[in-house]
Amino acid sequence: MDQGTRGELIGRLAEAIRSVTTAHPLRVAIDGPPAAGKTTLADELAVVLRAQDRDVIRATIDDFLFPRAQRYRRGRYSAEGCYFDAHDHAALCRVLLDPLGPSGDRRFQHSVYDRDTDTPSSPPATTAPADAVLLFDGVFLLRPELIDRWDLRIFVSVPFEQTVDRARDRGTGPAGSTADTAEIERSWHNRYIPSQKLYFATARPTDHADIIVYNDQLQRPTWDVRPHSSI
Repeated sequence: MDQGTRGELIGRLAEAIRSVTTAHPLRVAIDGPPAAGKTTLADELAVVLRAQDRDVIRATIDDFLFPRAQRYRRGRYSAEGCYFDAHDHAALCRVLLDPLGPSGDRRFQHSVYDRDTDTPSSPPATTAPADAVLLFDGVFLLRPELIDRWDLRIFVSVPFEQTVDRARDRGTGPAGSTADTAEIERSWHNRYIPSQKLYFATARPTDHADIIVYNDQLQRPTWDVRPHSSI
């Protein structure tokens, strides 16, 4: 494993992306538990890649949620509901991952859900350049339904209890909603952490990651390029 500054980590990830060659847009998963720092990492990486004149598509699993009534049908604090009912993986593959894949036409949509109105959305399709990079952050991205859709798999690892502290400090839930401390702690301990444990037990995401970023020290992260990786 390597340890370095934040800038060194982002540089290493950008180098890893450059090392992967595909005939279609490169689809990069940035997976990890809520409040691990996935979105921040993806945004930082996007800045560096764009400065290198790479066309970057940014998207997130929070724009592929089912409406609240469906994702909370087992109860607001159900771990099984969080894992099985929250995200529209079929739509994610249909409008984004498959169009950018080997047999796709590169016409994609970056969202199917409007969080503000809790309704489906259908933004206009956009055509990606063949050398574009999709940086997609979210939870449960290395599950069986999605694992073969990624060309590079990054997992951001943080101890579960530290994610509670981070969520409490920022005062928000996973999809950006404002929440008080008691609500955050209940959501993490009853829904989000147990759903991550279910994910680890059934999908073993770190076994499938090309790169694991240990993000508990934000300014001095550690990272591991896995032996099975082609990077």
